[in-house]
Amino acid sequence: MKTYPSDIRQEQYKQIARILETARKRTKPRKLELYAVFNAVLYVMKTGCQWRALPSEYPKWRSVHRYFQIWSKAREGESATILEVVLKKIGQPGTYGKWKKTQDIFYHR
Repeated sequence: MKTYPSDIRQEQYKQIARILETARKRTKPRKLELYAVFNAVLYVMKTGCQWRALPSEYPKWRSVHRYFQIWSKAREGESATILEVVLKKIGQPGTYGKWKKTQDIFYHR
């Protein structure tokens, strides 16, 4: 699989994998590799591309977007989203905030 500058290393992913996995109830076996999904989310946040414009090396955009929606919600009783927590843990705390700020400017003019 082709790699992109926005991708994280496997070692970094191992630090956050458990947090990402617990965000969704396991009703059936997972078919997607969350490492690829997370890297796709990072790609969108760092490049600003449209969801539908995700490179074909990543999972389908609808799946990636669905996980993004799940990870963008704060857990009950917490103020930070799962994305904010894992990005902070891997040393990229500003990524989500910068992306969110650009989205607010773009959509709320």
